[in-house]
Amino acid sequence: MKVQCVICDEQNELDDDTPLAKKLRNRPIHTYMCDKCHKRIEEKTMARLASGQFHLYSFKKKKK
Repeated sequence: MKVQCVICDEQNELDDDTPLAKKLRNRPIHTYMCDKCHKRIEEKTMARLASGQFHLYSFKKKKK
């Protein structure tokens, strides 16, 4: 199965039997991101978390 990264437009080949290929085939809303882009985003997110300037906001449901 040929896939294309949504960030860098790099084209890769996935085996048809892998769970990721099955997920992409059955649910078109899911997108593919190559390992290089995934690692880059992960490293930058961890650096922001370590700096203390990055906050994850969780929305709490109001109690009735």
